[in-house]
Amino acid sequence: MANDERKRRLGSADRDLVALGIATAAIILFVATGSSVLPGAINAIVSGGAGPDHLLVNALLLNVVLVIFGWRRYRELRDEITERRSAEALARELAEIDPLTGCLNRRSMTEATEQLRESAFADRMAIAYCMIDFDNFKNINDMHGHSIGDSVLVTMAQRIRESLPKQAQLARLGGDEFAFACPYDPATRDRIDDLIIRLFEQMARPFEMETVTLDATISIGVATDHDEHGYNPDLASAEVLMQHADIAMYTAKKQGKNRYFWFEPTMENELRFRNELETGIRRGLAVGEFVPFYEQQVDLESGDLVGFEMLARWRSPDMGLVSPEIFIPIAEEIGLITDLSDSLMDQAFIDAREWDESLTLSINISPIQLRDPWFAQKLLKMLVKHNFPAQRLEIEITESCLHDNIGLVRSIIMSLRNQGVRISLDDFGTGYSSLEQLRTLPFDRLKIDRSFVGELKNPNANSKIVDAIVSLGRGLELPITAEGIEDQAILDALKKMGKLKGQGYLYGKPESADQVRKRLAEAGRLVAGPQEPAKTEVEENSAPTMPKIANM
Repeated sequence: MANDERKRRLGSADRDLVALGIATAAIILFVATGSSVLPGAINAIVSGGAGPDHLLVNALLLNVVLVIFGWRRYRELRDEITERRSAEALARELAEIDPLTGCLNRRSMTEATEQLRESAFADRMAIAYCMIDFDNFKNINDMHGHSIGDSVLVTMAQRIRESLPKQAQLARLGGDEFAFACPYDPATRDRIDDLIIRLFEQMARPFEMETVTLDATISIGVATDHDEHGYNPDLASAEVLMQHADIAMYTAKKQGKNRYFWFEPTMENELRFRNELETGIRRGLAVGEFVPFYEQQVDLESGDLVGFEMLARWRSPDMGLVSPEIFIPIAEEIGLITDLSDSLMDQAFIDAREWDESLTLSINISPIQLRDPWFAQKLLKMLVKHNFPAQRLEIEITESCLHDNIGLVRSIIMSLRNQGVRISLDDFGTGYSSLEQLRTLPFDRLKIDRSFVGELKNPNANSKIVDAIVSLGRGLELPITAEGIEDQAILDALKKMGKLKGQGYLYGKPESADQVRKRLAEAGRLVAGPQEPAKTEVEENSAPTMPKIANM
């Protein structure tokens, strides 16, 4: 409506009847008065007769002035309208075009896609909508500056444009995200696959900037308005195509980046489930739905219970008891892992204060937490808050932590060890730890990953890897913990390898704080003596029959 009104006003101004009327009337009056004045003036000049009437002469001069004024005003108005139209055309172009790359922007891409889709439908063609995202583009801006980042985006847009057919529409949706819509014959969908492969080949070429050469990869999601049955009107809108391509691109990112996927309905279900998980995690953290569970750690030689490893559990009102493999990666991605871990450690220190002082508490630390230079100070402050002895705490970190920032990790480890906290290298053998790191980093223990320990259940299994890790720990004077002890055959095999600590379902599944309190109360291993635990709902599956453990 506003554009129509603006056009109406411009059209009216372009035909300014007032200025044009003044000029026209002045010309008519000029002709009328001139026909009376000019003959008299000529007669006076030629024959010396009486001159024209002075009043008519003045009227003629006034007419001349009005003609000049009216015509000049009309020309000025026309020039002003022309300039205003040029300015509005430029403004419309700027509103529709990304100024950096010259591509369409997000707003204009929607309209362009709709027009292209309608044209393709009339020609019995299909539409492919492709979403393209630059992998790890933020690192380029952070390391080399936004000017280099902008140059990379311009080059990227040029390479995409050169690969597309003429009828395709290309847009920069924002940041490092591009999209294009392209018609294709639904009988030859592989043409789009070939086009995308060419895009990957283009992006595989180094980006030659003035001061640096960069390598980069992209992730692509593709959607179409056709399904296996042909044209689907439910898919035929720019908004739906964009949404589905975005979901497919997210899947490509999740699967490791530098790849592409066509949208499938199952992807939308997975994304919806993930969004529900994110919402549930945020809500659950606020209302205390995340609780610590505890897995027993046993001296394999004597059978004595020596401590517990804290494991996170989510008591979801919708999904029941949720394991950490589901929610921990999402909590890390959405930036809540620190708050979640702090909440669990707070509760674990409160629970463990009731245990016998000989029992240790092991806690897994996320790699993200070890990127915080103040992590050691925060943890030590938490120990002081709960009056929990540092000597009873064992921090478990994975090998992947050693590759993020080895200097910072070493500083954190040293700060914690200086206060008595012990440090364990978790899941040893699954990462890329070097002997130099094991020699120089002050670890107190190695934990053998359950994938290696589980192989010992087969009587004919090759135990060389476990033997090698045990020998390595013995040579470095590092105690060993074996996780994943699920049956007696594994336990018997480990006992032959020397003095080890172990944990696994053979000794029982992870238990809630109340279940642990009841177990320790029956064994007389609570600081305040045996206590009657509060009644709770059944947690995980009942623990299997346990082997006899001393002092229990």
